Formats: sequence, structure tokens, C-alpha cells
Amino acid sequence: QVQLVESGGGLVQAGGSLRLSCAASERTFSSYAMGWFRQAPGKEREFVAVINRGLNTYYAMSVKGRFTISRDNAKNTLYLQMNSLKAEDTAVYYCALANRPLSSDSLYYTGSYAYWGQGTQVTVSS
Repeated sequence: QVQLVESGGGLVQAGGSLRLSCAASERTFSSYAMGWFRQAPGKEREFVAVINRGLNTYYAMSVKGRFTISRDNAKNTLYLQMNSLKAEDTAVYYCALANRPLSSDSLYYTGSYAYWGQGTQVTVSS
């Protein structure tokens, strides 16, 4: 069973930065797409960013230009660099790993991912 462990969340002022990490327990980490999703209180889990096997990246419009997703396959680790944080970025952030090739249309959906981390809280104070 693949395990994903997020870290790097915390409390930051608006305009600040945080870097999230997600460590995977398996070498299959590098084989498929990995993404970041987030869930604010009372809201559904939503897509933030994804990086596929070919290192192509896709972002939600709300974070494009402020967040950067990357992966280090040698370290089995996924990252999310978050800059210019806003109060509306406050949420629990989850990393996710697919276990099969995904079409470009399916990268944005939670149901496309087989493995999930436990989440890390990001709180942005205004």
C-alpha cells in the first residue's frame, strides 16, 4: 500500500509563502500523475495543481501564477511552492497519486487518484 505524507503547512500572513512537501513510500511515485487538492471548511475538495509523468503541469485558475508544483523522483517527493498567499487559500491541502495513466481531462478530478495523504493545514491570516 502506497503511503503519502504531507508536511509544510502552517500559519502565514497574507502575501507570505509556504512550501508543502509530500513524501511517497513507493518507487512507483514517478510512474503516474500526482496532484494537490484542498478543502476549506464546508466546501468540497477542489483541484489545485497537478504534474504528470512527463512533468507537464496544470493549475487551477485561482492559483495560477502564484503556486508552483514540482516533483523530485529521486526523492519520491512532490512539492507545492505557494507564494502571494491569500486568505481564501486557507484550507487543508492533500497530495494525491494516481495508479494508472490519466487523460488530460481526468487530471482535475479527485476520483482519478488512488492514493491520498492525510492532509496538512494551511491558514492564511488577513
